Amino acid sequence: MQRFFILIIFTLILALPAVTIASDKATAPTLTKEMAVKALQGIRGEVVSVSPTEIPGFYMVAMQMEGKIVPIFLDASGSYLFSGTLIRIKDRTNLTETYYQKLNPINVSEITIDEGLTLGDPNSKQQMFVFTDPHCPYCTKMHQILHEAVAANPDLAFNIKLIPFKASSKEISQTILCNKSMEQLEMAFAGKPLPASSCETGAIDTNLKLARKLGINSTPTLVLPNGQLVNGYRPVKELLLLIEKNRVETTNAK
Repeated sequence: MQRFFILIIFTLILALPAVTIASDKATAPTLTKEMAVKALQGIRGEVVSVSPTEIPGFYMVAMQMEGKIVPIFLDASGSYLFSGTLIRIKDRTNLTETYYQKLNPINVSEITIDEGLTLGDPNSKQQMFVFTDPHCPYCTKMHQILHEAVAANPDLAFNIKLIPFKASSKEISQTILCNKSMEQLEMAFAGKPLPASSCETGAIDTNLKLARKLGINSTPTLVLPNGQLVNGYRPVKELLLLIEKNRVETTNAK
C-alpha cells in the first residue's frame, strides 16, 4: 500500500497545474468540493468528497483514481497540497493509511471461512477475520483478547487465518490447518510443542496470497464486519467498541 501512495502522490505533484485560488485569510475560508476540483484540475481523477480532518485548517479530499479512492490533503484555501504521510504523534497513528482504509473497505463477502478456524458463533451476522501468526507475541496477546470478547459478547465470530510470516511458524501452522484443530492452535499460542504435520496442505499459501491481495503485511490484523482493518493488539474494551462501531446492520427474516 505504501508504494501505491508514493506512486499516486508523485503523479499528483507532476500533474498539478499552476492554479491559485483566491482567498481572504482574514475570513478563515472553508474548503468546498468546488474549490478542491478547481485546485486539482488537470489530474486524472474525480473528487468524490471533501471533509475536515482533526488537523485545524486541513481537509481530506477523497479522490477516485485508478479504481481506488485515494485520500489527499489540502489546506482550507486550496492553495497547498500535503504530499506526505500524516502521523498523529500522540499514538503514532498513520492518519493517511487510516483514511485510505476507511475509503476502501474490504469486501468481507469475498473472504471465505475455509483455510481457517472459527472462534465464537459460526452463524453470527458479525463475521470477522483475524490474520495471525502462532509465533507473533502480539498475536498471542490478541488471541486471548478474542476469547475475552466472545465471553463478553457470544454473538461474534472470529475466523482465524494463519499466515506464518515467521519461518518458524510454518510447520506449526501446517499441523494446525491439516488437523483443523482449535486445541492445537491454543497449544501453539501457549508455547507448547506440536507434532509434525501429518499431511500436505495448500492452505498456508492460500492465506498468504489472500493477505497480499488485501494489503495485509503484519500480524495480528483484524478485518471488522464492515470491512475495515484494525492492525495490532487492542485491549478488549477497545476491540468491542470498534466492533460495535463497525458492525453490519442486519434485518430479521420474515
